[in-house]
Amino acid sequence: MTHAHKHQIEPIGDWTTWLILGGRGAGKTRAGAEWIRALVADGAASDGGAVSDGGAANDNGVVSDDGVDRHTARAIALVAETYADAREVMIEGPSGLCAVAADLSRPTYEPSRRRLVWPNGAVAYAFSAEDPDGLRGYQFDAAWADELCKWRYPEETWSNLQLALRLGKRPRQIATTTPRPMALIKRLIAAATTTLTRASSYANRANLSEAFFTEIAAAYEGTALGRQELLGEIVDDVIGALWSWNMIEASRISHYPPLSRIVVAVDPPATSGPDADECGVIVAGIGEVMGERIAYVLADRSASGLSPRQWAERAVAAFHEYEADRIVVEVNQGGEMVKAVIAQVDAAAPVKSVYATRGKCLRAEPIAALYEQGRVRHVGAFPALEDQMTSYTGAPSRGAGKSPDRLDALVWALTDLMLNPAAPRPGVRRLN
Repeated sequence: MTHAHKHQIEPIGDWTTWLILGGRGAGKTRAGAEWIRALVADGAASDGGAVSDGGAANDNGVVSDDGVDRHTARAIALVAETYADAREVMIEGPSGLCAVAADLSRPTYEPSRRRLVWPNGAVAYAFSAEDPDGLRGYQFDAAWADELCKWRYPEETWSNLQLALRLGKRPRQIATTTPRPMALIKRLIAAATTTLTRASSYANRANLSEAFFTEIAAAYEGTALGRQELLGEIVDDVIGALWSWNMIEASRISHYPPLSRIVVAVDPPATSGPDADECGVIVAGIGEVMGERIAYVLADRSASGLSPRQWAERAVAAFHEYEADRIVVEVNQGGEMVKAVIAQVDAAAPVKSVYATRGKCLRAEPIAALYEQGRVRHVGAFPALEDQMTSYTGAPSRGAGKSPDRLDALVWALTDLMLNPAAPRPGVRRLN
């Protein structure tokens, strides 16, 4: 890579995983794309890049004119948070694989097969962390895992990727992500086969808008969130936060039992438009395990910049998708108008109004206690929600910016299910 930063240059040594932890805009995606480009450019495929079980093995090595044994690849896995992210960021993005390739060696993306094919026969397949089993049946000699800390099912997806990384003498992988204190990330850092690179947003300042640093980054400097999102540091716990990362990790599961009730909780913003607060939309249910009632967080459908009609449509869509019993919505800001907006989308959807008569912290404390008691489970990972939970102390802080609306919606959902439970509808049993 011409004019590469130090953190974007492949490290020397006998490693299996190159882990790049970096802040927003640090150049992680470019580093991943350039590493894959170099692997493909240094090797020539001879069998069309077949990657299914039984495919021919690649010896992963080529000795260049300077006598250096360089790793090569022809069967590659590209794993992102979603299939859309794999295409829009890793493949066709401004720093993706198509953008970094020279004209004569630019790969072609085949959407119907979710694969990228280079002129020399090398092939890369795109995968989603929302579908861990999608990696079964494939085998690779190289892989690029992007935004690992945002994956919905990180453990399962990573495990399946490792089982597929079995071609050649020395299969390798690169993982590029803004860090969070996940158990998987900590294990990778501690592994003897991992080489770790760190980079902050400021390391790539020359290629980013100055407004990003003067207006956005400045608001987060000196905060725990800023250390994570700008400096690329792993911030374990925020002093005074109601939730710790250990509490969150202990709650994480992949599957849930039959549920007797499911609700969609909505914390609508007071205004609409691009500068409005997020609209918190959380789906949660309740089930019974060995005689104890357990709450399960199923989905986070929160979003920013929504009009009242748009957030109502989002909430109603989640209501139908999960066959929920009702929509729980905070009406402090809009009163009956909030219920009316939902009725315009689906007049038959049952709506329960809730009113915030106490402060956010007082409402959140009993829910945090449920996590401490082990009575809440997260079905997969919810990075944005979990970041709000582990940074919320109840006190205004610089860099906190807008209201933690995902957290508010979570509190309303779990309060309705666990603290003010209604009788389940007869015969309602749900499996994931």
